[in-house]
Amino acid sequence: MTYSLTLDEAWDLSVRVLETAGFSPAHAAAISRTIWAGQRDECHSHGLYRLLVCTHTLKTGKVSPDAEPVVSDAAPGLVRVDAKGAYSLLAYETGRPVLIDKAKTVGLAALAINHCYHFSALWPEVEAIAEAGLVAMAMTPSHAWVAPHGGTKGVFGTNPLAFAWPRPEGNPFVFDFATSAAARGEIELHRRAGKPIPQGWGLDRDGRPTTDAEAAMQGAMLTFGGHKGSALSAMIELMAGPLIGDFLSLESMAYDGGAGATPYHGELILAFDPKVFMGPDHGVHSARAEALFDAILGQGARLPSQRRYEARARSLTSNSVTIPRKLYSDLVALLDPTTESKPF
Repeated sequence: MTYSLTLDEAWDLSVRVLETAGFSPAHAAAISRTIWAGQRDECHSHGLYRLLVCTHTLKTGKVSPDAEPVVSDAAPGLVRVDAKGAYSLLAYETGRPVLIDKAKTVGLAALAINHCYHFSALWPEVEAIAEAGLVAMAMTPSHAWVAPHGGTKGVFGTNPLAFAWPRPEGNPFVFDFATSAAARGEIELHRRAGKPIPQGWGLDRDGRPTTDAEAAMQGAMLTFGGHKGSALSAMIELMAGPLIGDFLSLESMAYDGGAGATPYHGELILAFDPKVFMGPDHGVHSARAEALFDAILGQGARLPSQRRYEARARSLTSNSVTIPRKLYSDLVALLDPTTESKPF
């Protein structure tokens, strides 16, 4: 059973749920922009479902509902934003203009977000930077849910990596994927629906492969591509952890103390100005990039995010999104401030 909402209704529901829970208007709006974009693009694991995650985390007392991010001009190519224990989205929106200005000045710049709770997809962040004409990368650890290749206990987070390349016309080239075999939200959606997960996504408490979503969430997730995904996950731990002075996924899990809250850590975002890198031959080299995309599409293959852009077009044309009716009921219940949120 499903329930349809207009795009405006989806936005209004998100903001109202977050403000009812106690988030400030600024945080509610910043969080909702990402949640709404995920639902619009049919990224269900990072859409309206995430309101359950945000409200539960707030009720654990972990996340600040109203902390104002603090921006520090750390170096010509580095801006830091201290989220002060709040969700990352307002900190990102605060630091992004500074990051873009720095990248356009020196060619390459980094945004380090510290002391933030993070639940969101990374593609909205790199896509927004690409819309400013820049190449972008983003990465972040999470909780230690994912076993290293050859292991059975969680060490890594789902550790997503996102990349965006601006194009002369149309949508940028974007990918965003967890270095785990699947996003944890995908496993949670399978659990809520009572559906088995594919083989290779997780292990049970005893380290045995499982297709039971609940068992995988109580055990350990697996990396994609075996040792290759494991190595990439370790790189992200280091780049978005010690390099920027923030938590590893193991430290985030320990800090959580069993509360089941959103992971607490940092995020690293890099921005490159192709006009600076390519110099006076920018047009020539941009055309060479387009030739690469043409070679991919010309043989019937898809570019990353192509399905998501198609979903976006459908949602904008129909002015609607669809979610499970049970999820809608759970979200409406959160509009009553006395409702007890459940762990995700």
